[in-house]
Amino acid sequence: MKISYKKLFKLLIDRQLTRKQLCEMTKISDATMAKLGKGGNVNTEILLRICMALNCDICDIMEVESNI
Repeated sequence: MKISYKKLFKLLIDRQLTRKQLCEMTKISDATMAKLGKGGNVNTEILLRICMALNCDICDIMEVESNI
């Protein structure tokens, strides 16, 4: 099982926001954004900042995908 942030990137497209704009809104680094793009592990504080900036719930930006 792994974490997928595809929902986050779809949400950005729907709201016409770039990854760079999200970084600026949430004060997260480019390295953290790269981790999100690769489905890597990020701190829950980062996820909460994203949710607050986008006014959404955690389930709106991530999901668990099975390896099957």
